[in-house]
Amino acid sequence: QVQLKESGGGLVQAGGSLQLSCAASGSIFSIDRMGWYRQAPGKQREFIASVTRGGNTLYDTSVKGRFTISRDNAKNTVYLQMNSLKPEDTAVYYCNDVTSTWISASWGPGTQVTVSS
Repeated sequence: QVQLKESGGGLVQAGGSLQLSCAASGSIFSIDRMGWYRQAPGKQREFIASVTRGGNTLYDTSVKGRFTISRDNAKNTVYLQMNSLKPEDTAVYYCNDVTSTWISASWGPGTQVTVSS
């Protein structure tokens, strides 16, 4: 199983943008669907977006139209472009194979995103 490491988080004002990256230790080509998730303080981790090997995407309604997920199989990296950020987007963001979310060891350390009002 590949190891995942998220990066690109930080502190940004409302309305700003960030791009997150998720680097895999091995090939992600064989992984059909990669997803981004987030966990806000005191809340459960939630799905926000996914992308298939072929580039088909799905988004939660809370981020649709503001976030864009993409993947570069050659670089074994998944991206999340976040625009028009809101304070309610504040959370730790994670990526994972959507079929592995039940495996606790499959999760990376995440990257903190904080949006100030």
